[in-house]
Amino acid sequence: MKTNLLVAMILTVCAFATFAVQAKDVQIKNSDGLTLGAELTLAEGKTIVDGVVLLTHGTLAHNKMEIIVNLQRLLAERGVSSLAPTLSLGVDSRTGMYDCKVPATHKHSDALIEIGFWLNWLKSQGATDVVLAGHSRGGNQTAWFAARENDPEVSKVVLIAPATWSMDETAKSFKKTHNQDLAKVYAKAKALTESGHGRDLMQGVGVLYCPGADVAADSFLDYYANDDRNHTPNLLPMITKPVLVIAGSEDTVVKGLVDAVKPMADGEKIKLHVIDGAGHFFLDFYVEDAADAMAEFIQ
Repeated sequence: MKTNLLVAMILTVCAFATFAVQAKDVQIKNSDGLTLGAELTLAEGKTIVDGVVLLTHGTLAHNKMEIIVNLQRLLAERGVSSLAPTLSLGVDSRTGMYDCKVPATHKHSDALIEIGFWLNWLKSQGATDVVLAGHSRGGNQTAWFAARENDPEVSKVVLIAPATWSMDETAKSFKKTHNQDLAKVYAKAKALTESGHGRDLMQGVGVLYCPGADVAADSFLDYYANDDRNHTPNLLPMITKPVLVIAGSEDTVVKGLVDAVKPMADGEKIKLHVIDGAGHFFLDFYVEDAADAMAEFIQ
């Protein structure tokens, strides 16, 4: 009897959770004719008009990765709706992790254009209160967009373990992953681009997490340019809206983030929330802490 009661209670809870969270796929076309996809998750009783988070994933990833799925669910449980796109990376209707066999013609800066597309879509649906958010590289791209655009419908910005940048560290990482000298490959890409051949593919040089991948010269330049804006803390003073930076104390991917942000964090315009014990992807219960911090900041 007790077992049957327990099962009934579990089914009731599951049914309520299904009812409370409304999720659906959204598709739009970009200016190149590519189909862009996103997951819209609405909190119970809420619509886009009530406010929404535009949540961008990290390097070569997608909107079904664990941290994005969990954040959307947990935010909805806390009364916050969200839209999580999968960046196209030049691929029509892209799903899952980027296929490294596909020649890389995408750019870091492409994400800013697509964030803009999705922000405009949200506004076309009646949104007047949009919180821009992003994880890892998506955090840097989100910060870059917020600093450049200053859209009046954007109310706040949340950066979750946003990317940091060091030319020396990047060169070391490139050497380790791709077994090539970054400066030499960069010089080749620059020469091709300056001679009008930026779309030419450099065979087998590799890019990001894709060893041996073919990559367009101008794409390579875009990803590896020694641009101060690649270091997210440099962007924070340029953002006019309130910013929350969420960091994990055990994050070994975005090095130096806490030390770089802490001197800027005044608790008002820029807030820093460090989750003790969390790594870069906020696994297990750490993602609950991240969702709590986001919901408190947003609401």
